[in-house]
Amino acid sequence: MSERQTPDFRDHVALTTEPLDVGAIARRVVSPICGAIVTLDGFVRQFTKGRETQYLVYEAYEPMAFKEMDKLVARVHEEFQIENVTIVHRIGRLEIGETSVVIAVAAPHRRAAFEACEWLIKELKRTVPIWKKEVYADGEVWVEGEK
Repeated sequence: MSERQTPDFRDHVALTTEPLDVGAIARRVVSPICGAIVTLDGFVRQFTKGRETQYLVYEAYEPMAFKEMDKLVARVHEEFQIENVTIVHRIGRLEIGETSVVIAVAAPHRRAAFEACEWLIKELKRTVPIWKKEVYADGEVWVEGEK
């Protein structure tokens, strides 16, 4: 696993080829001053736009991915009343049902945690250089992030 933690140990970002333990990742952001943790567990679905997926492959340009994830973490603290964030993305081959990304946000109040988590996944897909190849029985396609 390649990972980074902010100097104050408040936030954490990582890329890994290992299976993700959603509960353990979410527990990293627990803080005694927070009343909520919102966790996104993004996983591989079997069907996309009517086509049956066999598996996915994620690739990342790690130096730039970390740089962009660090920017997202800094910005989410500016935009929302939150305490801690962790973003862990899996790379490599993933089978149906396996978790590909975990985002956990801790905040004193749940509304800020929900809003920050939703904002983070949208921006992660839009700005971080992590690419997804969808492999079907009849072909494969590289999918760009959301615009």
